[in-house]
Amino acid sequence: MIKTRITELLGIKYPIIQGGMMWISRAELVAAVSNAGGLGIITAFTFPTPDELAAEIKKTKELTDKPFGVNVTLLPTLRPVDIDGYFNAVIDAGIKIVETAGRSPEQYMERIKAAGIKVIHKCTAVRFARTAQRIGCDAVSIDGFECAGHPGEEDVTSLILIPLTADAVEIPVIASGGFGDGRGLVAALALGAEAVNMGTRFMATKEAPGHPKVKDWLVQASERDTLLLLRSLRNTMRALKNPTSEKVLELEKQGADIHQLESLISGRGGRNLLETGDIENGLLSAGQIVGLVHEIPTVKELIDRIIKEAEVVSSHLGSKDTFKPLRKPFVPSAK
Repeated sequence: MIKTRITELLGIKYPIIQGGMMWISRAELVAAVSNAGGLGIITAFTFPTPDELAAEIKKTKELTDKPFGVNVTLLPTLRPVDIDGYFNAVIDAGIKIVETAGRSPEQYMERIKAAGIKVIHKCTAVRFARTAQRIGCDAVSIDGFECAGHPGEEDVTSLILIPLTADAVEIPVIASGGFGDGRGLVAALALGAEAVNMGTRFMATKEAPGHPKVKDWLVQASERDTLLLLRSLRNTMRALKNPTSEKVLELEKQGADIHQLESLISGRGGRNLLETGDIENGLLSAGQIVGLVHEIPTVKELIDRIIKEAEVVSSHLGSKDTFKPLRKPFVPSAK
């Protein structure tokens, strides 16, 4: 059993958190992660209205009696978003864990904390983690450059960012970006983190929504198959390489603005890709950890294997014998 301040804070068995992923972090995946001992997180904006989010929370509660959270991302959007309404849905449903990302959640903190909710803020730099601690967040999730989604603009890898953050704040740190197996979990703990956040790895599980062609794409992709988009807009995102992401890069080089890119970067395109398996059209956010995705297990199989790997790695490192690198533990096949 690996106990940390995060497992105690959130009431979970293992220090493994499922990242909030647009269109993907729905009841079935979230409940599977929580039932397997981790923390599942619903992505609020997958659902067009607060009422639809409330319905998904209710559905998740029917599938698990374990803790789970809700992600509310405070980023610029192409459509107006009722942030207050989503937070009301979370509070009214009795959710006790919220993950925020993007802008500082400071203006919402008083209301969230008054409802007895634990707040994890996702950050991309040490200074943002300090701010999160100052405004009363209970933990921070620090995104290294390897991550999917939005890695920030400073390109600092997890190997550097995690210990810097752990040294800079007193609240627990969750390592995000580049984690998908037991070796990574042990490494994160060694660097000062108290849990790992995994998004891309959970996409390639049986319970994750998504067309089989999309999951096969993740299995076949290598660590070199992601691209950084929207750097020209200072809203960098990492996505798998396909004709759409390559077109976005081409247009950015030509000086395109957000309105010229809108049809390509729209969430509707990503949703269509996931649902239809048309992997050439639309964007799929994925981290460099995709290079370590070799198969599509159930969530329970994945989490059990990560914990077993972590135990093996830990015992191996603690051996008095000459150190030998542990290679490809429990990986059934290589790409």
